[in-house]
Amino acid sequence: MSSARAQIDSSADDFGQFSFHPSLEKGLAQAGFQTPRPIQAATIPACLDGRDVMGLAQTGTGKTAAFSLPILQRLIEEPGRGPLIMILAPTRELALQIHAEIEELARFTEVQATTLIGGVPLGKQLRALRRDPEIVVGCPGRVLDLIQQRELDVRGIDTLVLDEADHMFDMGFLPDLRRILGALPDDRQNLLFSATMPGAIRNLANDLLEDPHVVELAPSAPAEAIEHGVFETDPSRKTGLLDALLSNDDCGSAIVFTRTKHRAKRLADQLDRKGRRAVALQGNMSQGQRQRAMGGFREGKFDILVATDIAARGIDVAGIDYVVNFDVPDTPETYTHRIGRTGRAGASGRAITFVTREDRGWVRATERMLGEKLARFDPPEVDASAEALERPARRGQGRPSRNRSGGGRNGSGRGRNRSGGSAKAKDGSGSGRGGSAKSRSRSGSGKSDARGGGGSRSGGRRRGGRPGSRPAAPR
Repeated sequence: MSSARAQIDSSADDFGQFSFHPSLEKGLAQAGFQTPRPIQAATIPACLDGRDVMGLAQTGTGKTAAFSLPILQRLIEEPGRGPLIMILAPTRELALQIHAEIEELARFTEVQATTLIGGVPLGKQLRALRRDPEIVVGCPGRVLDLIQQRELDVRGIDTLVLDEADHMFDMGFLPDLRRILGALPDDRQNLLFSATMPGAIRNLANDLLEDPHVVELAPSAPAEAIEHGVFETDPSRKTGLLDALLSNDDCGSAIVFTRTKHRAKRLADQLDRKGRRAVALQGNMSQGQRQRAMGGFREGKFDILVATDIAARGIDVAGIDYVVNFDVPDTPETYTHRIGRTGRAGASGRAITFVTREDRGWVRATERMLGEKLARFDPPEVDASAEALERPARRGQGRPSRNRSGGGRNGSGRGRNRSGGSAKAKDGSGSGRGGSAKSRSRSGSGKSDARGGGGSRSGGRRRGGRPGSRPAAPR
């Protein structure tokens, strides 16, 4: 694959360098955007030029604006009957989030976008499509269904965005994606953005992209603002350990990741019985339930979100203090995605992973990917009362009070584990209160920001006599 490596102009410190339309600049100002993040500065010019782009950057670094801003600029300059832009995401939650950010940036323009996802009534989506929105944001399954039903006309699509591209090529998405690619026009711009791009997946991307502008900003390392490490423990002690960790004074909000849907639901119920404001997010929930869970967590109605990897990709919630991997991720790459839910947009955060003897292989593989050892922390002392989490509530037993005044998180007198739980790293690399697990062993990777995309529609606009036609799909 021929590629162009990004050269970031550090002297250009505002969005004025891109000469966006005044209505788009107004939307930027209203949304609070002031200075382009590195991934935005490195990819927006190429996106505006109609180049294929591969943007690899740490999660939480601004990828959505990196492709949304050039797309909106070109739609303002070259309006037309939609759909003209297709943005595909691996999860419904990410698709909804992308749509919301596009609407925020486009609020002073006439550009329209709609979301095409499963789990919601089809009629509303069909009515939205009949208004010919310029941008469609969706998940592969629903998008493919609508193409095959001839409800989604893709003949005018000239820009395709794959967000969280590695996940799009993996975990069962590839067959649907190939069918979608086969239905799209050959002459189009392709924009791929992700936090990681494993070698096997990169080969598939190479077949899709032509002479891409490639930006790689420490894609495999967690953001520098995230202090991360592991607690070595036994499986039977995980729940009590989690309760002690969530009791830390600096843990106002947290995402807890589990491997299975059943465990996510059970653990959320156990924490709720303990008096914590916890909610589950997992694939067996209806779309309405999933949206209420995410909405409640964003709005502060819940302090703890217990989730499967449905929440590991691209979900942006401000101010998450802790990420706890109750179960280790399936792959080392997913580790970066999970812990990237904290430490976003330059904020600090902490990420703790519970590891058992059976997880030693995962630890070695993750350390190889990161190029450094994961800090080992001394687990905090576990209050004996935390064992109640493992027992179902007896019939007629009262629920603990949710009153959060008076020192304890639920006012029940539960301590903060301030004594004997300093959680200093065994290698001296971190310290913290009651298991806060601050790690000084950082990857040294810079904070980056990732969002990208755009495309132009004038005939022969960017390909310039390119010989041959694009393959219908990665092979």
